[in-house]
Amino acid sequence: MTILVTGARGHVARSLVQRLLATGQPVRAAGRNPGAARLPAGVETVLCDLADPDTFDAALAGVTRVFLYAERRGLDDFVTRAATAGVEHIVLLSALLADPAATDATDAISRLHGDAEQAVARSGIAWTFLRPGAFATNTLQWAPSVRAEGVVRDPFPDSRSAPVHEADIAAVAALALTEPGHEGATYPLTGPELVSRRRQAELIGEAIGRPVSFAVQDLDEYRAELSAWTTPQVAEVVIKESAAAVDRPMPATDTVEKVTGRPARTYGEWARDHAEDFRDEPS
Repeated sequence: MTILVTGARGHVARSLVQRLLATGQPVRAAGRNPGAARLPAGVETVLCDLADPDTFDAALAGVTRVFLYAERRGLDDFVTRAATAGVEHIVLLSALLADPAATDATDAISRLHGDAEQAVARSGIAWTFLRPGAFATNTLQWAPSVRAEGVVRDPFPDSRSAPVHEADIAAVAALALTEPGHEGATYPLTGPELVSRRRQAELIGEAIGRPVSFAVQDLDEYRAELSAWTTPQVAEVVIKESAAAVDRPMPATDTVEKVTGRPARTYGEWARDHAEDFRDEPS
């Protein structure tokens, strides 16, 4: 029962691969540049680019279960090939607000993930949808300024969310991939508590053992930074949701605890787990 884990360089995928290996599961890690993934020695890696259907068959050979990132390019072709290859179950990493009916340009993220869910559902393969909210790892974007200046810059100090630790997403994914009873389930995943961005900066400081201050960033500067790694439409979604979360944050869920039997990790725990990413010198 080989399990294919796509997006091998991603934080969730790496955590999932390690978890599956620890339980003796045969794992194949795939991505556009699998050689660059920081994976344990001996993990089988394979090229799989959803934009290149010629890479699908080798990645899917002998695979019965797939952990799949929501990427619309080539997804329909991939799931068709997966069904032909005998894949029995797909666990899709989607998003909390996934909605294929979203039509406004500012709902680009909701629509992308909703469309991905529909593509997987149409395949006829059993599925489980993981819908995480804010990823705790998104705050790694603050690491350069924390290391250099001991400061976090962001326009929304009071924006609140319940960031989810990648290890908790991986824990739910591992169970869905290896145990029966998760087929057809949709799991909204968050951390256990709402935390403002200002408080997140404080928790990073506590984790690294030195104060981290918060500087309110100019919104246009923030927009330019976002646009450097994503589309303008997605950048506007991020800004809109961040502003809304000051007064109307998405509530925390208890799904991680219900599925895994243990409470979700707090943002403080995540910061301690990633302290080296924020320190001047590794200790």
